[in-house]
Order: sequence, then structure tokens, then C-alpha cells
Amino acid sequence: MASRLQQIEGDESVLLRVTHSNLKSFSADVRFPLQMSVESVKDKLWRKCGTSVNSMSLELYDDTNTKVAALTDNSRPLGFYSPLQGYRLHVIDLDPSSVTSGGWLEDTSLVEKYTISEEEYSKHDGTFRKFKEKVLSQNPSAVENKLSNNYMEDLCSNIKVGDRCEVDPGAKRGVVKYVGQAESIAPGFWVGIQYDEPLGKHNGIVKGVRYFECPPLHGAMVRPDKVKVGDYPERDPFEEDEI
Repeated sequence: MASRLQQIEGDESVLLRVTHSNLKSFSADVRFPLQMSVESVKDKLWRKCGTSVNSMSLELYDDTNTKVAALTDNSRPLGFYSPLQGYRLHVIDLDPSSVTSGGWLEDTSLVEKYTISEEEYSKHDGTFRKFKEKVLSQNPSAVENKLSNNYMEDLCSNIKVGDRCEVDPGAKRGVVKYVGQAESIAPGFWVGIQYDEPLGKHNGIVKGVRYFECPPLHGAMVRPDKVKVGDYPERDPFEEDEI
């Protein structure tokens, strides 16, 4: 017990694989300080998966997928439960009305979508179609001024899949998951990003085409001029509270 307490008091951390009871595709490697309380661990996970602290239950599994412990005491430090590198921390959402329930965060086909007939759409003013028709009527050559297929290709020379990065605007941090063309979006080269926090728009699928895999609301496709690669480690939201 004394050695365990000494370990917890030290500035040590552990990298755990996090999974979620409702989000089957959610899986993330997250580093936690051993001295962090279970309640603080839940708060950090709430920022990543959307399950509230009061509705969250945590279970720890070893590398053979055997349950090691249920983290039932919010006041205990994480190190009390003796997690090791590579262990899995499983989030159980106890709220039946949680934002993570129902599967719609992962399967957009479950979300009711607004539809409009072609005839009705043509009657509306201020649509993109009307704007495009106006531009072409004023400048017929505009249709020829399309972006080339190698647009911004030169800016991708130093960007590789797996690089840590920071994306503007907003200095959002994450990992490069895709570099290349994306015909379903627009001509030219794009960079696929998995943000550390749920600041994205999708899970790697854009207009029916999968460019990479990532948790829901963590994915984004951006132009390479918005991406800086380098030493951009994941931010710990608790560091901002320290003086």
C-alpha cells in the first residue's frame, strides 16, 4: 500500500484506451495522471464523449479484456485502481435519454432530414442555384475558372498521416488522418483531421465517401494552408486551471 501511495503522489501518468457503451465506433487513447481523481477523469471524458459526469460509470479492463475494477469512488485517485499502460477504460452511459443514445451520433441515416421538391426549390429566391445563375449570366467565363486538381498540392509536401497538428482558425489540435484529393468536396488537395476534442463535423465520412476513420464529431477536412504540423501535444483542460 505504501509503494502504491508513493506512486500516486509522483508525477506519473498512464495511457488508456477509452471505449463507450453507446458509441461503438468510439475509441481513443487518452493519457491520465495517476493522481487525478475518478471524478476528474469523468469530467475529462465528458469533454470527449458527451456523457455527463453524473450519468457516467467507469470500468477498467486489462490487456486480456478481463475486468479489473469498477471505479465506483469518485474521490479516489485513478492510481488507486492500479491501471497499467494499454488497459481499457470503458465508459457506461446510465442516462437513457443521453445525447449518445439512439445511435444517431454514429448513423446519420437515423436523423430526420428536411427535404424539398425540385419544383418548390426552384420557386425560392436567395438560393445558391439562383446566385450561381446570376453569376454565370453576368460572367459566362466564370464557369471556366475552376480550381485545378492539383490546387495546394505543394503545401502538402510536409504534411503526413500521423503528424500532430494545429488547425486555424481556433488553434484546434489533432492528428492528420488523410492527405490527398477529395473529389466529393471540391478539386484540389485536402487534409483530413481527427481533432482531440469533439470540434469536428463528421466521423471521416463526407458526402457518402469515407476518407478516414475517427470518433463522431471529431473529423474535419480542411485545406492544407490551414494546417501546421509539429510538436502540438493534446491539451489537458485541467492545466488551464492551474496557477
